[in-house]
Amino acid sequence: MKRLLPLISILLIQTSFGEFRQEKTETSLRILDGDTLITEYRTDHHLPYLYPLVGPTGTGLTRNHPMKKDVPGEQPDHPHHRSFWFTHGDVNGHDFWHSKDHKSKIAHKSFSNSEKGSFTANLEWQHDGKVLLKETRTYQFIKESDSALQLNVTSTLAAVTDVTFGDTKEGSFAIRVSPTLRHEGTVAKGHIANSEGNIDKDAWGERARWVSYHGPDSQGKPVAITMMDHPSNHNHPTHWHARTYGLLTANPFGEKSFTKKGDGTHTLKKGQSLTQKYGLLLQSGAFDKKSVESAYRTFSKK
Repeated sequence: MKRLLPLISILLIQTSFGEFRQEKTETSLRILDGDTLITEYRTDHHLPYLYPLVGPTGTGLTRNHPMKKDVPGEQPDHPHHRSFWFTHGDVNGHDFWHSKDHKSKIAHKSFSNSEKGSFTANLEWQHDGKVLLKETRTYQFIKESDSALQLNVTSTLAAVTDVTFGDTKEGSFAIRVSPTLRHEGTVAKGHIANSEGNIDKDAWGERARWVSYHGPDSQGKPVAITMMDHPSNHNHPTHWHARTYGLLTANPFGEKSFTKKGDGTHTLKKGQSLTQKYGLLLQSGAFDKKSVESAYRTFSKK
């Protein structure tokens, strides 16, 4: 693994709540709020991902498997579900979602534009060594109170050749929540809610502006995780692959996969680009739809 390039210091957003800073290793970039680890950008897989993802309660809110195995209550299924990540299952017919042989991979190349609690990763979507897409992906951390942490992600995909995103449920902006936040499972105590009023299993495949998983974290403290779809995004409001076992994805290219009609296939001609914006809101306390709606309204204006 090549050493990661230096990253300009991640600066403070709001001084009353600590200081965002970074620590590098050979395969990762650690983001801390003061001395508290918030997350780690990792490049030790066929695509980059964030793990752990620590919410305001100080507890990781995503599944540990397969980064940490044999954690009580966790199921060792879907090893390609790595905490918080972005990819797609059909890019010119190639599977970047599972990629069991790793011929399809999203390669980290460098960092840039790193300031005020944000960093940009420069990436290449490659299949069998051929570059299909070049991506700039910016992560911005915002802490407005001790009970809420928001992560905004902006991805711009630039086509190196003609690229077609196929209609499949396997994608795209994705999170796998910790076992207690699941709605179904041995230690599951969570629920799913979306902006349109769909609850639990009825949220699967539906279009919505945002979707929340809410319930107790692993220490029993109430939390909520909300993923938000920006109104400027392709195919907004997006369909959601919201599974009761803990997977939540915003999928701008799924249509027939969810509705059994239509076609979500989308093509970028060589030289064209597509920008998508998503917000991930981590809150402590009981789920409050009004609070989520307020956060979404603020996010939608950016």
